[in-house]
Amino acid sequence: MRVDMHMHTRVSFDCLCDPESVLAAARARGIDRICITDHNQIEAAVWLNERYPNEVIVGEEVKTAEGIDVIGLFLTELIPKGTSALETCHRIHEQRGIVYVPHPFVGGKGAGFILDVIGAHVDAIEAFNARVHLKRFNDAAIEWGRAHDVPLGAGSDAHTLAEVGRAYAETPPFEMNPASFLAALRSGTVHGNFSSWAVHGASTWAKIHKRLGLGR
Repeated sequence: MRVDMHMHTRVSFDCLCDPESVLAAARARGIDRICITDHNQIEAAVWLNERYPNEVIVGEEVKTAEGIDVIGLFLTELIPKGTSALETCHRIHEQRGIVYVPHPFVGGKGAGFILDVIGAHVDAIEAFNARVHLKRFNDAAIEWGRAHDVPLGAGSDAHTLAEVGRAYAETPPFEMNPASFLAALRSGTVHGNFSSWAVHGASTWAKIHKRLGLGR
């Protein structure tokens, strides 16, 4: 199975993509399951999961009090923006979810500097992010995951439809629950191609679009 573990929809502040269009793009590119990980929101993920429960995993990319990003997967409740990284991990596990650390060594938003604090609570780490254009950052995540016996994941971090499916974890079949998915990740492999640098411009335009009130 191919799983894109990191992607966004229009409920994120920097994305304009319709949720169903994101799923349709994933299907068209051979992605079997997607993790919708909007910034500080779960609305679209829950909505899609209710309609397509065998294809959509509910996630959230939480901006913590320290200014880093921590993703929760298989969530049932929103975790507020500004929650500390350690408390975010606790709240994810209280929901029996997966603590997944995205782009951990990217300056400004990665969790690299705080992995010493939350490392014992991390269930999986993003080994390839299609928007992380400097290979050494992805390589550092791989090294950390292997050193700490943590499963490796991958995601497009898509904010546009063109990006969907550019990175994914390929795993054995798994049931739609955290334990089964983590076991599959341990036997899986990560794949990906870098997105164009231009995708960052698309995210900037999405922010401007929303600030100007041009649409959701």
